[in-house]
Amino acid sequence: MNITKKELYIGIGLAVLATIIWSGNFVVARGVIKQIPPISLAFYRWATASLIMLPLAWKHFQREKHINFKHCNYFLWTGLTGVSLFNTLVYIAGHHSPAINLALIGTTSSPVIAIILAAIFLREPIKPWRIAGLLLCLTGIVYLLSHGSWEQLKAFRFSAGDGWVLLGALAFAIYNIMVRRKPEGIHPLNFLFTVFLTGTLLLLPFFLLEMAYTEPIVWNMNLVFIILYLGAGASVIAFLCWNLAIARLGAARTALFGNLIPIFSILEAVWLLGEQMTMVHVISGILVITGVIIANLKK
Repeated sequence: MNITKKELYIGIGLAVLATIIWSGNFVVARGVIKQIPPISLAFYRWATASLIMLPLAWKHFQREKHINFKHCNYFLWTGLTGVSLFNTLVYIAGHHSPAINLALIGTTSSPVIAIILAAIFLREPIKPWRIAGLLLCLTGIVYLLSHGSWEQLKAFRFSAGDGWVLLGALAFAIYNIMVRRKPEGIHPLNFLFTVFLTGTLLLLPFFLLEMAYTEPIVWNMNLVFIILYLGAGASVIAFLCWNLAIARLGAARTALFGNLIPIFSILEAVWLLGEQMTMVHVISGILVITGVIIANLKK
């Protein structure tokens, strides 16, 4: 995939911005996971995102609706993987697996799956430096999650929720591939609106079923602001940046930037929660960032 330096830098900037926003999503979502069931959290998030996108995308949706209907199967799969499944599966897994399992499996497996799928279906070459960058990213993430301790890494065990988060990683990897094959002539705002709306509608029956079998949600202003953040920031802004980055960098290369999410989460935890940064955080951050840089080198 040949791109200019300007396009490369723009793509990198968009991908980094998306990961910064998504890292905040993981920080705040953890705080409300016991206040709202996982499917409800996902449904309210994407319903909010769809409502925000409606006035922004309506003009383009009206003009390009023939493209939407022609490629309805494409939007069904894109909405299913990128919206309905990805975060919902992560939210469900959070009720069963410890944080180390969620972060290790979810963060490191999706880029690996995306690179393999991109090589198979999009014929994107897996260059030696991209493999080296990926391995360096994985090393940094494992070092971070093991706190630099081989004993803690050896004690790692799969739990009931690990399968859920692995499925979520697979879903997001497929979404990355689907975005690279989006229909010609469709505006980015129309694309996101259609994907968000489709994914929200697919969640609706499961949301209603969950509501029938769980305790009513106790709403407060904090929960409302969290939903607004997830809907506007972690959905509309972050996904728009991510999709634009994929268009410039390719699916496999963009997926590598997902490894920055735990690094930014640590920085936000230090800033917002007053947690202490250790040398483990510094070393793992250097490894991950260096890996992303190497994976994006032309030579």
